[in-house]
Amino acid sequence: MIPLSLHEIAAVVGGTVEGDGAVTVTAPAVLDGRRAEPGGLFVAFAGEHTDGHDHAGQAGLTGAVAVLGSRPTALPTVVVEDAQAAVQALAAHVTARLRDGLTVVGLTGSQGKTGTKDLLAAMLSSTAATTATHGSLNNELGVPLTMLRADPATRYLVLEMGARHIGDIAALTGLVAPDIAVVLNVGQAHLGEFGSRAAIARTKGELVRGLAPGGTAVLNADDPRVVAMRSFTDGPVLTFGRAEHADVRVLDLTLDRLGRPFFTLRTAAAAAAVALPLVGAHQALNASAAATAALAAGVPLDVSAAALATAALSKWRMEPRELANGTTLLNDSYNANPDSTRATLDALDALAVTEGGRRIAVLGEMRELGDESEAQHRAIGEYASSRADVVAAVGEAARPIADAAATRPGTLVLTLADNAAAVDWLRDHLTAADVVLVKASRSAHLDEVAAALP
Repeated sequence: MIPLSLHEIAAVVGGTVEGDGAVTVTAPAVLDGRRAEPGGLFVAFAGEHTDGHDHAGQAGLTGAVAVLGSRPTALPTVVVEDAQAAVQALAAHVTARLRDGLTVVGLTGSQGKTGTKDLLAAMLSSTAATTATHGSLNNELGVPLTMLRADPATRYLVLEMGARHIGDIAALTGLVAPDIAVVLNVGQAHLGEFGSRAAIARTKGELVRGLAPGGTAVLNADDPRVVAMRSFTDGPVLTFGRAEHADVRVLDLTLDRLGRPFFTLRTAAAAAAVALPLVGAHQALNASAAATAALAAGVPLDVSAAALATAALSKWRMEPRELANGTTLLNDSYNANPDSTRATLDALDALAVTEGGRRIAVLGEMRELGDESEAQHRAIGEYASSRADVVAAVGEAARPIADAAATRPGTLVLTLADNAAAVDWLRDHLTAADVVLVKASRSAHLDEVAAALP
């Protein structure tokens, strides 16, 4: 955040100051007052069940010096009619002030956004100061809050951009036009919201259409819907993937006994060997996307490959943990859709297990699939039964997974009523030789299952 007085903030967002307008904000804006930093700005919303304005005092105790909200509070406050619009206007202003010398990367896709963002941030931060999205804060509030964390030292600003409706990404690029636009894939996430994959493709393509003049599009050579987006820009286009024509190509992909990928990234001019400390073959494609974006930002391939050797992902994304009894747990409970679930099941299948060990898939509901929900859950059940020795469907909404998995001989299939039942079964049946995958949409809260296993 660049230092701004409340008078300056009010002028930018069209608000009025209640309290000392000379107070200067020097630290990032937050929505949770408990996370405020000294000199920070607390953004207050009046929700259906709680009013953030009532927590301004608590935010002040943790460091906030001011509030941006719709009514006066215990701290000096910039009062506006629409706090969300005000945060967005402030973010656009701050980023515009920093634009000289700042490279902005926008990144979207139906799956893999957060992991690829994490890998790209590792590459870029190895060469210069980088500000990137925390976790998956990729919506109409998360993106501007990330923008507000940039400061004069920032050279790379990496913005993960999500969407639930047509026009969402266009609105985000309206805040700041990216110099580099990365589109990973067009899958089935939020299919119920969009109605069709064509609508999803149209929305993801908004990122390419929103490029700054002369900006570079980074597109998945393996996804025809993504490759077609090259027509949305007159600027440079770089591609990544396993396809022979990809500008940055994944070659010689193998997995070790823990499912970690080893591969080569090759361009027309260079090649670099990569040993990725993450689980799953799909991470190689994410790494190639990140390396391509880094190349567009001026980071050499060998520098990116070196950064990948120590890269880590945000929590609950193929997060490995050894339980007290020796069981290996893969916690991928942050979110799920059919494509990402298949990728994690492939990762489970690739893991080596010792004699007597089982691959156990604990799967919950995949949300926002609309009319396709039952068919997609059944398809995942069939797929899971070919990849796991035990398939456990958690919750009534996940029952079609179990129903379909049960049609394959040789797979133990369980229908568990809820998370508590899943924890009970796992505690009673896991052995040191087993590997367990936990995967579901965020609203299923299967992170609670993972956390309850000692």
